[in-house]
Amino acid sequence: MDFQAFLQSLQPLLIPAMILFPLAGGILLLLLPRHELHKICYGTFYTTFITLLLALTAAGVFDWERSGEVQLKFDLNWINAFGLRLEGGVDSLSMWFVLLTTFLMPLVMLEAFTHLRQRTGDRAKEFFFWLLFAESAMIAAFCATDLIFFYVCYEFTLIPLFFLIGVFGSTDRKKAAMVYFCYSFTGSMLMLAGILYVAWFNTTLPVEELVATGALAADTRLALPQLGEWTFNFNHLKEAAQYMDGTQQAFVLLALMCGFAVKVPMFPVHTWLPLAHTEAPTAGSVDLAAVMLKLGSYGMLRFALPTAPIAVVDYAPFIAVLCVIGILYTGLICWVQKDLKKLIAYSSVSHMGFVVLGLFAINNIAIGGSVFYMLSHGLSTGALFLCVGMMYTRLHTRQMSDLSGLGKQFPVWAFFVIFFALCSVGLPGLNGFPGEFLTLMGTFQAPLLGWPFALAAGLGMIVAAMYILYFVGKVIFGPLKIPTDTSHGPIETHDLNFKEICTLAPIAVVCLWLGLYPNPVLVTVEEAIDPIIIPAERVMQARLEAAPIETADGSNADWRGQTLAANAEGGEP
Repeated sequence: MDFQAFLQSLQPLLIPAMILFPLAGGILLLLLPRHELHKICYGTFYTTFITLLLALTAAGVFDWERSGEVQLKFDLNWINAFGLRLEGGVDSLSMWFVLLTTFLMPLVMLEAFTHLRQRTGDRAKEFFFWLLFAESAMIAAFCATDLIFFYVCYEFTLIPLFFLIGVFGSTDRKKAAMVYFCYSFTGSMLMLAGILYVAWFNTTLPVEELVATGALAADTRLALPQLGEWTFNFNHLKEAAQYMDGTQQAFVLLALMCGFAVKVPMFPVHTWLPLAHTEAPTAGSVDLAAVMLKLGSYGMLRFALPTAPIAVVDYAPFIAVLCVIGILYTGLICWVQKDLKKLIAYSSVSHMGFVVLGLFAINNIAIGGSVFYMLSHGLSTGALFLCVGMMYTRLHTRQMSDLSGLGKQFPVWAFFVIFFALCSVGLPGLNGFPGEFLTLMGTFQAPLLGWPFALAAGLGMIVAAMYILYFVGKVIFGPLKIPTDTSHGPIETHDLNFKEICTLAPIAVVCLWLGLYPNPVLVTVEEAIDPIIIPAERVMQARLEAAPIETADGSNADWRGQTLAANAEGGEP
């Protein structure tokens, strides 16, 4: 066997190794004595670094010429009676989010090592175990192609953050953890109801009758042998869902959005986020903002849009209105915030409003911009949380009224804050600009949305520039002002150390690269986006041509007839 064949034989093991390695490393950490902090820290860092190397290996063997296809597949039996399988793989969309997750985790660990005992007391190994647990769950969720497997991993991301906030957070940590848990768990239960409904509907599908009448292509039947049976494979359920009427799809969309909108979070279910961010330790805030929020928008794109295309088209304007309200409302809240963490937390709600707006514009330009925006937001907002955490460990305050002119005392820190603030505000040449520009352009061109939504979202960009520049001007420039209260610990006035610079510099380099050359991301995700939006595009085309197709109230709801013409794979509107 030559080396190339050997690598080919290892491909099915790459994704399971990426998922299991952080979890295994976290379990081994729990076996170490509490007082051996050096071993705990090095063990954690090397675990995340090796996971990053596995992700880079997966990206290296991934065939980017076929970026729209699911590759590196794995498939294990779980519960055969209900068609439950541990099934996964990656296309270009999944791969970029896996790379984002594995890239940030070693840097988060580096930051967490500073003032470790001050932050965790004698619970350092538990702290790092939960971070590694979260990494495993996030990677698995991005790679899952079985909906129950995805749901389990999606829920598992809730557990580590609950403990990171509730045990290692600030003064109001227990309330923040409970609010976060209640919001997330309630939304997830409703999402599960939608998944189970689609799976049940698949079992009621008269497959042979559909094949006999030509409503279901024979090739599609051969490719999806579990149509009409219990399965949670997403390709099967997506195909089955195309035979639902508008009312059924509206229920499925509502159920899925209840789970995903809370995770994003969208207005008006965003109120848990500022409290969670404020009370969470820095590492928890970075994980939450940079990766976990993206699970919500990723779920909308990957599962909600192709599963309920009729309902997506019917309710896209309503969802877009919520997005615009969130962009403007939370942007104005940022303008009057006095706590740095809350300001960045509310800015996340505003930025994620752009992401969801682009998704429901239902065209390649806007959705490509949204995916790019997700990746960019994960980098720049995660970096801002790191910067705030680094300063908090020195000055023990996040109140803007206590801080001024820090650029004089902390010039290196100030450089990174200004750089990532400009990334966040969308300065041309940095990573925030391509996503914002493409999202707005795609929204402007969208038949369902158009210029009013693009204009309103554009005003949100102006508001973002106002509050970001106010934050930078107040904290970085002006006369030097630092707190003198030492009741929470000694005040430290030294600039960033080498470890902290090594934490922020790689993120800055990637932000600059994505801003100057976004093409690798945009081109590779386009192939993955195309099959996702085809069902909704067919519904839109049928509506624009006044074709007979059912509406969300169920009129013309013969799911064996007119729906198939616009939605079935290979059908013509």
